[in-house]
Amino acid sequence: MSTYFDRVNDAAEFIRQRVGELPAVGVVLGSGLGAFAAGLAGSTVLPYETIPHWPPVRVAGHAGKLVVGTCAGRRVIALSGRAHAYEGHDPSAVAFGVRVLGRLGVSTLILTNAAGGINPKFRAGALMVIDDHLNFSGTNPLTGPNDERLGKRFPDMTEPYSVTLRAVADSAAQAIGLDVEHGVYVAVPGPSYETPAEIRAFRSLGADAVGMSTVHEAIAARHMGLQVLGLSVISNMASGMLAQPITEEEVLETATRVRAEFIALLEGIVSRL
Repeated sequence: MSTYFDRVNDAAEFIRQRVGELPAVGVVLGSGLGAFAAGLAGSTVLPYETIPHWPPVRVAGHAGKLVVGTCAGRRVIALSGRAHAYEGHDPSAVAFGVRVLGRLGVSTLILTNAAGGINPKFRAGALMVIDDHLNFSGTNPLTGPNDERLGKRFPDMTEPYSVTLRAVADSAAQAIGLDVEHGVYVAVPGPSYETPAEIRAFRSLGADAVGMSTVHEAIAARHMGLQVLGLSVISNMASGMLAQPITEEEVLETATRVRAEFIALLEGIVSRL
């Protein structure tokens, strides 16, 4: 019977045989943000269902494709869409794609998502650099037996999101005249949106944005020694912040509206790595 490590390696070897030169930069694209992958030059596209053991993705705004191509003169491997725990995946499956990227030699990982704004100074459409996170998902991808080939039992999380990479993001934003926010991202299980009381509680704990992804991937990446940068598109203001309900359509519409700014920021970051 194959182990988790074996399955990760099987997927990595399948990709390695099909993409040629392996990039050192990986990008995970969240809800409605897949346009970056579509714009990679000279790309090789592998639908997730063709890659051994890859967990299926069945969420609107997630294309479900691995794309390898060139951005700003650098080879990049992008995951256009991710698996979520609320789809029924366990945390190790949620982190599977990041594990594969690590085994392929990716050393710098950019995690992106669409998130609800908790900080009252934010607005829908803002871009936020993630400085830290709160894991309120109730789970951790490192739970269970530890495989030392992936990382040590108790990885340090003092700096889950690289200070150096955050400075790179600020430099890239400044160069294109883009104002970016900074803040703490809180991860929740979903799929229901949060209640106003939950948002008030998260705000009191120092959270600036809320979402249903990213944290498991960041933990797994740091477990493997990858340097991580996190970027959130504030796709809506969180529950109770405005006198209106939250809809999936609003999330995707906002991601579409800020697509050009988001891509320009990513291109600027990649060019500086």
